[in-house]
Amino acid sequence: MEVILKEDVNTLGHRGDVVKVADGYGRNYLLPGKLAIEATAANKAVIEQMKASAVRKSAKEKVQSEDLAKQMNAVELTFERKTGENDHLFGSVTSGDIAHQLEEKGYTIDRRKISLEEPLKSLGEFHVPIKLHREVTTHLKVTVKGDQADETAAPAA
Repeated sequence: MEVILKEDVNTLGHRGDVVKVADGYGRNYLLPGKLAIEATAANKAVIEQMKASAVRKSAKEKVQSEDLAKQMNAVELTFERKTGENDHLFGSVTSGDIAHQLEEKGYTIDRRKISLEEPLKSLGEFHVPIKLHREVTTHLKVTVKGDQADETAAPAA
């Protein structure tokens, strides 16, 4: 079955591509999810208009992403987490935590755009990549500090 993608699909292709897929995949996933339309002659004419629109939209999003990347270069996030012996961290800093703190600073970033391979589980300074657009990636400075209150309270007890 040949379909025309209406949205970017990770393993398949980008918006506007004509791809050949298994019948079941097309009928049961792509078409009902409005991710694709059947590749007929009429739809191919419509898709040319969609491609032109998508190019304009993508260029506009790229410019906005580049501006946001410039603004985010100055942003630094600091997280305090409880630590135990030998600076062992209890808990971790996840992409959701980073997205929440960015939102508090006025930047609305989806947590799925924050490219953490795994949560931050140690103290220190990290540079976390954030993919704002297909072609625009910026790095955010994240510092994880230990909770200092426990160290001062322990000797007094």
